[in-house]
Amino acid sequence: MRFGDFLFPESRDSQRDGVVIEETLAEARLADELGVDALWLAEHHFDGICAYVDPVSFAAALTVETRRCQIGFAVVQTSLHHPIRLAEQLSLIDQLSKGRLIVGLGRGTAYNIYDYQGYGFDHREAPERFEEAEAVMLKAWTQKSFHHRGKYFDLKVAGLRPASFTKPHPFLIRAASGEASMVELARQGRPFLMNVQTLAVTRHRLDLYRKTMRESGYDEAAIARSLEQCWIWRNVCVAETDAEAERTALPAFHAMQEHRAALRERIYREQGVRIETPAPTLAAPARVDPSHALICGSPATVAQAFAEIETIGVGGVIMQFRLGPMAHEAARRSLTLFMREVAPQFRGKPAI
Repeated sequence: MRFGDFLFPESRDSQRDGVVIEETLAEARLADELGVDALWLAEHHFDGICAYVDPVSFAAALTVETRRCQIGFAVVQTSLHHPIRLAEQLSLIDQLSKGRLIVGLGRGTAYNIYDYQGYGFDHREAPERFEEAEAVMLKAWTQKSFHHRGKYFDLKVAGLRPASFTKPHPFLIRAASGEASMVELARQGRPFLMNVQTLAVTRHRLDLYRKTMRESGYDEAAIARSLEQCWIWRNVCVAETDAEAERTALPAFHAMQEHRAALRERIYREQGVRIETPAPTLAAPARVDPSHALICGSPATVAQAFAEIETIGVGGVIMQFRLGPMAHEAARRSLTLFMREVAPQFRGKPAI
């Protein structure tokens, strides 16, 4: 099982954006030194829930701040980007990082309508824009020149430069927030990124993924290779004792969830618009329920939770250590304890 640090830093005060960004670079350097397998970046606009906003630009900075860990997106909101510009940028980052890039793509946020409003298009176009953009990017990376005529893009591309370091193109992975999209990726033999779900749902989906790949004609070796590239997300806080971890993590976790919903609800009050979502159930979504979304405790307690995840057979866990308004130093301590006392139990070798 591999471990990733999700750099998802909140900044509630625009005057502190620069400070938070510098702290995030420091966390990235520490994670690289401690032996984290991958750094993961998010993309959110206009609300401060992700201080650096643009993961593509920030990934370029990380290529010179780190030496060994992979750099991944969870995810690039692909429908907000011009595909040729994005393909160029990602090729450059792939070159700068010498192939350490994981290109995680998603259609765009499923919650925040203001992301789409700020970029000037209907959020209902996002799925089609995403599919067409990915197709254009693959053409750009693998063909010397091409003409693409689609619903959203009419392009005559003489040839993409720079070429990517990784051949035939940077490693691609997709987000699958729902079961149907995960099943379709399984049919294609493609790995996926899963958002926060309950352990039971996570286990069910991984079992369904294996079953679908088998039914689609993939052998066990191909299934194992694909699962090794799949990642799930959990929020994590490690402290010397369970009580200390809970005192640190729970207030920060709840404050983080409240802040993430605040601008969305303000836009609804002001404009009366929101992204349509399925009818709510009585239970809170897993992502806002700390009993499912948060693993916190002493190293022994956290290791026990990860032992349960290990039995599911997923390749890696994307872990967010800095939760909402949590202080930078608290996140550093949590990350360090995890990598020194928890991670080695699942790797068979000591952490750096």
